[in-house]
Amino acid sequence: MGLDVGEKTIGIAVSDLMGWTAQGVETIRRTRLEADLQRLQELIQQWEVDSVVCGLPRNMNGTYGPKADEVRKFGSLIEKRLKIPVHFWDERLTTVAAHKTLLEGDMSRAKRKKVVDKLAAVLILQNYIDANSCKKQS
Repeated sequence: MGLDVGEKTIGIAVSDLMGWTAQGVETIRRTRLEADLQRLQELIQQWEVDSVVCGLPRNMNGTYGPKADEVRKFGSLIEKRLKIPVHFWDERLTTVAAHKTLLEGDMSRAKRKKVVDKLAAVLILQNYIDANSCKKQS
C-alpha cells in the first residue's frame, strides 16, 4: 500500500497481487488520528496488504524538513499500532506530476482536488515497485 500523507488528506494506492502495478483506492479526509488509523486498518485488511510505503517529503536539495519528521512519526505509528512494516520513499515532485497528468486529461479544478492525493500515492507506490523490481533483477 502506498500513502501520500498530508495534513488534511491521505492518498491511498495498492498494488495488484503480483506487485507490478499501483492503483488508486481512495483519499482519506483526515479528522482524528484514531479515525485515520482505523480506516487504514480496514483498507489494509480489505486489500490484504503486507507492507506500507509512505511518501517522504524532501527538499529539492535532498534535505529533510519538518514535514518529513511528521511523516516518519505517522509511519512509526502505523508500524507500531497496525503491526505492519513501513518503508519510506522519496516523494519529490509526485504531487506536481499528479497535477500535470490531471491537467493533461483536461480535468476540472474541483475534480483534480478530489483525486490528486490518490494519484500521488499511485506514483509513490509505482516508483517504489519499479525501483525494487530493478534491484531483484540485478
